[in-house]
Amino acid sequence: MRLAKHLAHSGVASRRACERIVAEGRVTIAGEVVRDPARDVDGGVSIAIDGKPVAGTEARVVYAVHKPVGVLSTAHDPFERPIVTGLVPDAGLRLYPVGRLDLDSSGLILLTNDGELAHALTHPRFEVEKTYEIVVSGGRVGEPALRQLRGGVMLEDGITAPARVRRLPARGGACERKEDRGGKPRGPGERLEIAIREGRNRQVRRMCEAVGHPVTSLVRVAFGPLALGKLPPGEHRLLAAEQVDALRAAASLPQAALEESPR
Repeated sequence: MRLAKHLAHSGVASRRACERIVAEGRVTIAGEVVRDPARDVDGGVSIAIDGKPVAGTEARVVYAVHKPVGVLSTAHDPFERPIVTGLVPDAGLRLYPVGRLDLDSSGLILLTNDGELAHALTHPRFEVEKTYEIVVSGGRVGEPALRQLRGGVMLEDGITAPARVRRLPARGGACERKEDRGGKPRGPGERLEIAIREGRNRQVRRMCEAVGHPVTSLVRVAFGPLALGKLPPGEHRLLAAEQVDALRAAASLPQAALEESPR
């Protein structure tokens, strides 16, 4: 197995982050500094990062989490604000979030120690679709704005890829939970479903603002083939093997059955 992949499977970080760690000269094998993330390793070698031994490969798991508004999509926060990994406190593993949801957004986020899967689900090359239910202001969204959202919106970092967009009924659905971080209800607005295959920072919000309809509520309701469903805010569930295989298929990865829960 390649060194970066081995480190990711050991729960160190995502595979991309592990590649950077290796390139920075922070990894040693049997006491020798190694800078090649593609170097082949096996389970019998002694590997350390910054002089600290790396534990053996952990059982790979994936959790679906319903991130509430006001919770950070990160594994660490120096200001000790609520973080999404804190919603799975008894996992007994070093988990990190797959992708991001900003502080004012809620919905489905994945936590895993599988660096390969995390990389494939978030890298634009694999084009894994993320689906959102949003509420927008600015009155009724006209057909020109819908066509622009579907065909591509020019942002400061370039034009967006085509997106799937459709209107949703005015009542019902996850986006009717219109509350700000203080728990105060927000005003009514038109509800849309939008699905994108990119992962730019605050992309959906920026797209809608660019066409004159700022987002007032955003809930991620699906990540590839995995739906949020009726998972309550703040709760989590461990994914079954077939669900993880479906995620791997969406990211064009070989199927590999999920290992048993470590708990």
